[in-house]
Amino acid sequence: MRISNWRSLVVAAAIVCAAGCATQQQPKPAGATASAGRAWTDASLAQALAVTTRPQADRDADANRKPAQLMTFLGVKPGMVALDAIAVGGYMTEALSIAVGPKGKVYSQNPQAVYQLQGGMYVKPINERHAGGRLPNVIRVDGDLPASSIIPPGSVDVAITAQNVHDIYFINKDAAAQFLKGIYAVLKPGGAFLLTDHVGNDGANNAQLHRIPKHVALELAKAAGFVVEAESNALANPADDHTKAVFDPSVRGKTDQFAVRLRKPK
Repeated sequence: MRISNWRSLVVAAAIVCAAGCATQQQPKPAGATASAGRAWTDASLAQALAVTTRPQADRDADANRKPAQLMTFLGVKPGMVALDAIAVGGYMTEALSIAVGPKGKVYSQNPQAVYQLQGGMYVKPINERHAGGRLPNVIRVDGDLPASSIIPPGSVDVAITAQNVHDIYFINKDAAAQFLKGIYAVLKPGGAFLLTDHVGNDGANNAQLHRIPKHVALELAKAAGFVVEAESNALANPADDHTKAVFDPSVRGKTDQFAVRLRKPK
């Protein structure tokens, strides 16, 4: 995909909350260890993510963003290779970094449009997230997927993109299709992909609300080659009727979201 295609992602990046960061040492979970190949439980990974060397803003967001539940649902294990696609501030990047452990690897990917957004508002948070090698198992990828010069095709075990597809789709459907194909290209055969987004109602002005009907997102994913495998209700909120913009104070940070695990066929 050409860099020019990613100019359509400026608005998408605008609505992704950049997590607060601080230059600290690589987290070493107290009381929870990452043993290669051993699956996490929700409880053990939540304990690992609670480590105080993880940014406080990240830990404050966990109650609503449910990273432990999402990582275990995705099947993240220590030693895996993971991708955080359109990572922006890197909240999910750091959660993945802990989940895959020191023997694993995380690619934290952002298109160039993210760095150009609103005078470079995300440059500082991204730089702080990666400063001083504080996440030594994370490789920063500044550019478009599939980024084959950095991420070998068919080399990633698990991937995630959080709350990104809706804006890409409503600005440029072709860019949304290419984005998902880029993720598909870097995943191993049999690799898993977690797609989360704000639920939208059919017929609503979802572009303005920053939402997307689940079936629309899944149709895009299936067109890219993915198989729909399972859905988690970790981010579900029945109190959100999908009629308010995601920035509305009554739903901000606690919108009803779908979380679907997709699979690249072997």
